[in-house]
Amino acid sequence: MKLLIIEDEIDLATAIKNGLLNNYFLKYQIDCAYDGEEALDKYFTNNYDLILLDLNLPIIDGLDLLDTIRNDNKEIPILILSARINIDDKVLGLDLGANDYLAKPFDFKELEARINALLRQYCIIKSQLISVENVTLDTKNNILYDENNEIINLTKKEHQILSFLMRNKGLIFNEYDLVDNIWDDDTDNTSFIRVHINSIRKKLNKPNIIKNKRGSGYYV
Repeated sequence: MKLLIIEDEIDLATAIKNGLLNNYFLKYQIDCAYDGEEALDKYFTNNYDLILLDLNLPIIDGLDLLDTIRNDNKEIPILILSARINIDDKVLGLDLGANDYLAKPFDFKELEARINALLRQYCIIKSQLISVENVTLDTKNNILYDENNEIINLTKKEHQILSFLMRNKGLIFNEYDLVDNIWDDDTDNTSFIRVHINSIRKKLNKPNIIKNKRGSGYYV
């Protein structure tokens, strides 16, 4: 698990980092950022599983930072750690997409418990999501989303083809395989598969989302 601690109080950030690194059950990789600009640079450079976010930050305020990160990533858990105990700040932070809010000072055991709970939820969500070319399939609800988290509207068969290939990411299926898995009836004419796949590519404006290995079949 890789965590980002965004906290301008260096001693506190170091204490949190060292405390989490001493966890014998979960092994963390942890980065620290001490202002909003450094935090954004590290966020867009690395892939994190959870963010601990202070609100009183130099250069970029924590709430503005939260808004930017959440607009880029809807799933990553964000836990606010703040001395701001005003209810309006707490409500605004949660409305902007924070998953939890812990007021300073806090007990470290409570912080660990909240981190563990958020990571468990995140792992469940990640296991339900498959992404290819900025298209994400929610396997639990069988819904396709684009990079802006908007639902992708395809015809029923186009949706079934793309979803099937994404669920079997990396595996190659020829046209007869696709007919057997998606259509109820057998047919020797499989030319309609190419028509559907070309339509998917054009609608999504992603010519490489479904690849074709000559002589073998299709895959994502």
